[in-house]
Amino acid sequence: MLDPTFENARGFLSKYLPQTRLLSASSLSDPPDQNVYLKLESELPTGSFKVRGALYALGRQLQRAKVGEVVASSTGNHGAAVAYAARLLGVKARIFLPENSNPVKRGNIARLGAEIAEKGSTDLAEAFHAAARYARTHGAFFLNDATDPDLPAGPGTIACEILERLPEADAIYVPMGDTALIRGVAAAAKQISSRVKIIGVQSERAPSYFLSWKEGRAIETETCDTIADGLATRTPVEANVDAIRELVDEVLLVSEDEMLRAIGRLLIDEHVVSEPAGAAATAAFLKWRDRPRENAVLLVTGANLSAEVLRQAASVAPDIFPPGPIKAI
Repeated sequence: MLDPTFENARGFLSKYLPQTRLLSASSLSDPPDQNVYLKLESELPTGSFKVRGALYALGRQLQRAKVGEVVASSTGNHGAAVAYAARLLGVKARIFLPENSNPVKRGNIARLGAEIAEKGSTDLAEAFHAAARYARTHGAFFLNDATDPDLPAGPGTIACEILERLPEADAIYVPMGDTALIRGVAAAAKQISSRVKIIGVQSERAPSYFLSWKEGRAIETETCDTIADGLATRTPVEANVDAIRELVDEVLLVSEDEMLRAIGRLLIDEHVVSEPAGAAATAAFLKWRDRPRENAVLLVTGANLSAEVLRQAASVAPDIFPPGPIKAI
């Protein structure tokens, strides 16, 4: 039986967001009797699934107390989602980003009217600590997507939409960064279907939750230097490790080149724009040659692809991209 929390989240989010498409992806079906579907979270406002969790979590907080300002730390997509939710619900937003963050994502946040503060390098840790200090000092609501208790119900509605449209789904492939997405999707999916398996995907260069899932304890990594900034976590939360150990059936790692090739396959064969983290599920599906023949759903979680990453994808996969100049998406 589905937890009422997910039904509440669906009801709340339906006032603001459309259901995203579940697209049959025949070009990825190998062998031909393999049924593959893409869940296009990239079509949501801000170009990412993150708006589901940010909007629901901020809405829940506003039901409890007045919020004068909401603060978040982010590599980009969560920050844009919080900025979007704040503008929609009439709250001031301040987003802490690492220096040299994804310019497309930074631009999204700026256009949504949030204040931006840049702290640290590509690692999110310094931006996180700066956001936490600011929230304590100024009495702001710190919406941390790794630990907020309400937030996973937002992305959990993705599983509700998938299994409503495709009850025969056997596996859902889910990119795994701070784990809010996979915790929400897995919890909802397992309550609805006894057959569905949840496959988590991390970058080889940011494998903290993969290692933690295997070992059953939080394992930090020294760096998380990956092209997939949405997967760039190095300090797992113990409670999140416990949750994914219970809910996630398999975790796979993908390389930088595999994500870049997946970007090309999605763009050229399926006409779907995806950033590296958003293409990670597709990369894992294409890599896993021993996978069973099943009805597989691959989450495309973000579309904020920079021109530089597109050029890298073209250089890695010249067999996929047609000749000619590369333009920004």
